[in-house]
Amino acid sequence: MNVVEQALHFDGLIWLIVAVILSGLVRGFAGFGTALVFMPIAASVTSPIWAIIIMMSFDLLGPVALLPQAYRDSEPREITFLGIGALVGLPIGVYFLTKMDPIIFRWLVSCLSLLMLAFLASGWRYKNPMNIAMMTFVGLISGFLAGIVALPGPPVILSYISGSRPASVIRGNTMIYLFLVDIMTFFVFLTKSLLVLLPFVIGLFLTIPYTFSAIVGQSIFNPKNEHIYRRFAYGLIAASALVGLPIWS
Repeated sequence: MNVVEQALHFDGLIWLIVAVILSGLVRGFAGFGTALVFMPIAASVTSPIWAIIIMMSFDLLGPVALLPQAYRDSEPREITFLGIGALVGLPIGVYFLTKMDPIIFRWLVSCLSLLMLAFLASGWRYKNPMNIAMMTFVGLISGFLAGIVALPGPPVILSYISGSRPASVIRGNTMIYLFLVDIMTFFVFLTKSLLVLLPFVIGLFLTIPYTFSAIVGQSIFNPKNEHIYRRFAYGLIAASALVGLPIWS
């Protein structure tokens, strides 16, 4: 059986397809949320490193159609300093990932997703100014979480939702930054010989439903109805995190 056949017959593929469609919708209208929705479910049907490779594969190609608009809405200077921090934190996170038990990984992914949800739903806001030092620090923490549990979004989102920027700018900055983190993750995995062909091919197959659902999500995004999208995203994040908890298997 060749790698394509192995990918198509992979146990848990249906769950991965459901997860990728839901995460694509959230990514399309919110600019973030792929990992928060996808990783808890993926980690319940495959190993931590495979789950990250699968997501990295479809997340590299899937958002390409959304990037031009995201870049027009973004502020490249801020993305640059976030990226510098991520370059430092990502390899450290990957090191700890390689030492982690899969059950602990599942607990971490689900609990961090629920913690992020609690912060978002509580209305907590970061009040201090986002200067260069703070942006770099946020990028470092984000990079570390990207490496250890593939959740780079929470630190960035929590630092941005201060209410001082339009939703379109936050969405654009986050989408471009997360795309850059995926590129960094690919090269870190490559240099550490962690890339495996089969999960990468599975991710390539998932690019189709992911891209389609992300485009749908972007097309229905309307800043005037931001509260509706927020509630929908919160519900998906909560459901995914609960499904991913190791208590079910």
